[in-house]
Amino acid sequence: MWKSIASNALSLIIVGLVALGGLIGWGQSQYRAQGPLEQAVFFEVPRGASLRSVSQKLAEQGAVSSPIIFRMGVEYSDRAQDLKFGNYEIPAGASMAEITDIITSGGPSTFRFVATYVIRNSGGETRFRERTPGTGEITVLAEWEAGEPAPAAYTEAVAAETPIVYRVAVAEGLTSWQIVDRLQKAEFLTGEIGDVPEEGSLAPDTYEVARGSDRQALLDRMAEAQSRILAEAWENRSGDTAVGSPEEALVLASIIEKETGVPEERGQVASVFTNRLKQGMKLQTDPTVIYGVTGGVGDGLGRGIRQSELRARNPYNTYVIDGLPPGPIANPGKASIEAALNPLDTPYIFFVADGTGGHAFAVTLAEHNENVARWREIEAERNADN
Repeated sequence: MWKSIASNALSLIIVGLVALGGLIGWGQSQYRAQGPLEQAVFFEVPRGASLRSVSQKLAEQGAVSSPIIFRMGVEYSDRAQDLKFGNYEIPAGASMAEITDIITSGGPSTFRFVATYVIRNSGGETRFRERTPGTGEITVLAEWEAGEPAPAAYTEAVAAETPIVYRVAVAEGLTSWQIVDRLQKAEFLTGEIGDVPEEGSLAPDTYEVARGSDRQALLDRMAEAQSRILAEAWENRSGDTAVGSPEEALVLASIIEKETGVPEERGQVASVFTNRLKQGMKLQTDPTVIYGVTGGVGDGLGRGIRQSELRARNPYNTYVIDGLPPGPIANPGKASIEAALNPLDTPYIFFVADGTGGHAFAVTLAEHNENVARWREIEAERNADN
């Protein structure tokens, strides 16, 4: 009898193991099978979320067919502790295994909604966008100037605690005063700003921040970035540069930044100023004169430069002083810093606007005068049309 009982028990154990193996195999096939999502979705893993809460939320959004199988698969693959806080795009048909890879990889977050605060010479503007999952198509939801009431599309999303990524985009060539002024008007930032940072010390770029981030902390990030950029550019400088220190490079870069908005021209503009410095010629650049009048406060003169201002003796009037002014006149971007330290090899010592947004360059004064005459004709025609 005991042999019979033992035999039956062994048979049951074997059947159970076979069934368990089959169940595990079925679970693994379900874990790796194509998922139920018909369209891509954005999915948020909240900070500190548990595997159970994430699996339930995935099931609610229709991304997984079984939260239990999903949890078992994650635990079986020993990735239960690897969940990464963030927002992710889950493609249509993604398997549970693929979803696990997405939310444990620690890659950059992909948000459905993005609010970008653009800081430019004319002011600040917030642009609220929606990204369609699966296609990447961008839809403009709202745009408004700093100081204006935010549109309902934005305020309702904020009130509903919708995940939004915030970015601050700082244009090249702004003064430190302008950047501080615009940051103080960004409603999603907090905190007081101390002193206005030194001119030229802030790196123009796009910075990702969290809602409620501290304004001074953002300025500190910008200053650290500019220090890194300047140090690297100085290490990689060419022997043709006319500046003798990183500080002088920043000054020259700020002038280059203010003189041209055409990226392809930076090297040529840098060559003009480099040639002038090497030949002992005055730089004679209007942006330095304007800075000498405004001190970088405000948004420029709002008018033309007066003859008295061109003749005035101050440290920034490069029509009067020799060499570089004592400090930067704006915050230059990386490309202008690199141009100042790696100028193109040209014979140019003059340039003037050509009517296309760029400049006409010249070697001799006679050539330059011809270019100036053409520019004045273009100006006259435009004034007549207006």
